[in-house]
Amino acid sequence: MEQITQYHDLAPEEMVALVHGQLCTDNPQPLVFKGVVSHWPVVAAALDSDDRFCNYLKHFDANASVYAYECEAKYNGRFFYDESQTKKNFSQIKTHLSDVLSRLQNQQADNQQSIYMGSTTLGYCLPNFAQENALPMLDYSPLVSLWLGNRSEVAAHYDIPQNIACVVAGKRQFTMFGPDQIDALYPGPIDFTPAGQIVSMVNFNAPDSQKFPKFQSALEQSLYAELAPGDAIYIPSMWWHHVRSTSTINALINYWWRETDAYLGLPTDVLNHAIMSIGHLPPAQKQAWKAIFDHYVFSDNTHEHIEKEALGSLGNIDDVQARQIRWKILQQLNR
Repeated sequence: MEQITQYHDLAPEEMVALVHGQLCTDNPQPLVFKGVVSHWPVVAAALDSDDRFCNYLKHFDANASVYAYECEAKYNGRFFYDESQTKKNFSQIKTHLSDVLSRLQNQQADNQQSIYMGSTTLGYCLPNFAQENALPMLDYSPLVSLWLGNRSEVAAHYDIPQNIACVVAGKRQFTMFGPDQIDALYPGPIDFTPAGQIVSMVNFNAPDSQKFPKFQSALEQSLYAELAPGDAIYIPSMWWHHVRSTSTINALINYWWRETDAYLGLPTDVLNHAIMSIGHLPPAQKQAWKAIFDHYVFSDNTHEHIEKEALGSLGNIDDVQARQIRWKILQQLNR
């Protein structure tokens, strides 16, 4: 396990420029930026006291309904599956941000039930908050979200978008793995996940070396960082990350964005269909399709032997062409 590369005393604009530089490489790496948003008023409030932090957020609260998750104390904040792996070990409640904040302010002991509000659009629940706590984001229009709770643990998972996550209250520990470590992380079910993303089935607190023998090797190659209020981390697309929040009140604001147009669709749609239509083929046919995917999808083949006018979906795809391709796929699927 190695420490993620850290930068100190950078302005937010310098951080974003460094992240942009990573996007131009073939192998983007995680980066940590110490104190880069320590000038935000919300960070100053959190460093002063939990009450001041909660009251600062309440000042912007729009009283919108939000979803939060509750986990019994016996699970020690690990939001995951139950023993059967067919149900979650936590429940979802519909509430308001001010109620979540009040519960966090009124925690009595360490065995308190875990509560966690994840990925709530910032502008929806805290309008005008970004006017005082903003991050310049180059040419992208990111989805900005708030994550809030007490001590909790999120199983290792990957996200499709690029991510800059800013810790504004409490401390967070990040353990990260490159996309090539997927086998050693033993990903769980696809059809039913704890929070929308496939997660590692390994319990990082007590890894079972017999059930997950490859995990120790992945852990030795992993990257690690602990972030305090004011710190930020860049998580490249598709990097696995296990996140542990260690304080009685923790909050994070993250910026998600994709470099491709939304009309091109999500790779997960292809994965789900490929598992069904290719995953059950005989070995020889699988290898044949692997070669075809390598040729059309994973190589930089420019198809120069085909006239430009005849390239169709092999060329640059615009919104109109994407709609036509999706329509054709739907017609084929509905036969």
